[in-house]
Amino acid sequence: METTISHAIPYAKRWVALAVICTAQFMVIMDTSIIGVALPAIQKDLGYSASGLQWIFNAYVILLGGLLLLGGKLSDMFGPRKIFMWGFGILTAASLLAGFAWNETSMNIGRALQGAGSALIAPAALTLLMTMFTDPKELGKAFGFWGASAAAGGSAGVFLGGLLTETLSWHWVFYINIPLGLIVLSMSKPYLVEGMKQKGKLDLMSAIIATLSLVLLVYGIVSPRQAVITRVVTILISLLLFTVFVFRQKRSKNPLLPLSIFKAPNLSSGNMIMMLMAGSWIPLWFFLNLYLQQVLQLSAFNSGLALLPMTIVIMILMVGFTGKIVAKFGFKAPLIAGLIFLAGSLIWFAQVDATGSFLTDVLPASILGAIGMSLAYIPGTIASMSGVKPEETGIASGISNTSYQVGSAIGLAVVVAISSLFLTTEPGIEVITESIRVAFISAGVICVAAIVIAIRFIKM
Repeated sequence: METTISHAIPYAKRWVALAVICTAQFMVIMDTSIIGVALPAIQKDLGYSASGLQWIFNAYVILLGGLLLLGGKLSDMFGPRKIFMWGFGILTAASLLAGFAWNETSMNIGRALQGAGSALIAPAALTLLMTMFTDPKELGKAFGFWGASAAAGGSAGVFLGGLLTETLSWHWVFYINIPLGLIVLSMSKPYLVEGMKQKGKLDLMSAIIATLSLVLLVYGIVSPRQAVITRVVTILISLLLFTVFVFRQKRSKNPLLPLSIFKAPNLSSGNMIMMLMAGSWIPLWFFLNLYLQQVLQLSAFNSGLALLPMTIVIMILMVGFTGKIVAKFGFKAPLIAGLIFLAGSLIWFAQVDATGSFLTDVLPASILGAIGMSLAYIPGTIASMSGVKPEETGIASGISNTSYQVGSAIGLAVVVAISSLFLTTEPGIEVITESIRVAFISAGVICVAAIVIAIRFIKM
């Protein structure tokens, strides 16, 4: 196996390149949240049924989660810049298709292709970041911008979704990706390094098996309207395929996922923490939106505004402080502290009241959660990739991104299922509030599990 490395990028260009990478991260996360407010308008125009509407979300999530591992391997083989650009080309074209969608099928295909493009972008972007910033202080600062762009993408999706739908039309929640995508593509070749290339053969059959296994796993989790037996069988088939995949990796000379990568310090425990972190953070964001709209009766647009303080705090802390804290104390202490703050936020949210207010029930707890995520997300990402060989950073970033996305799906599905047990056929405000409180408690338990793993298994 042969490895080639491109020339280092001049210092002056690294920070412009970082802006390109952060824009990519912003768009990948934004695309998971921007369509929420637009769903009623899309349903009316395209004739979605109530049960079919979920596939506007699921088509994106399933392809994103299912193809991340393959995206990481392709990044290692062909160079992260090339895969990054392929991903943006797919994402931009898919956004045009989704914006022009004329029926359910065209919309679902557009969303699935958006997920496929994002699955190429995410691991390649993280690999480029770690390739261009090797000094620990610079890397910490770069990670701060990268993490802040993810937080900004999540909240901006809610805000822009409401703004664009109300002032223009739902089509623009997809069209907004087109100019951004074209700008990123035009700046990629001049500013991004080509990156490391690992020559070898791609085990396409293993890639298909791994992708199908992850797709079926996510499908089984995020399809609550399917019969229970159907979901169980789907997940069992997924686990069987995963077993076949592992067996093939042990015997392959050019494995898609070198199992030796798990010998890297913290990789296994770091990825488990990323899953649990996502499994507590995404339900927090999801049920906070429900509390703002269904209990406090805020409009979708005003709910987006209510989430802005969280985004601002995360951006300030990740950009200005988290990198410095990691450089001084390492990643274990900030990771544990951040998870404790996040768990405290969820416990605080579990006290929400049906007659509450934004200032007393939402703002303080949301700020505490933002502090926690600011401290935990970057160290968690570093832990999930620490110790890997330079030529394996693409696959390591694919694993890390997959862990976070799958953790998001599993965590949200579990918390929604638990909270639904407390809903009646026609729930009133008090019943809805009680189910939201249960959801926050359940997410808090998931976060505590992440704290235990971090304390017990993460090594400096």
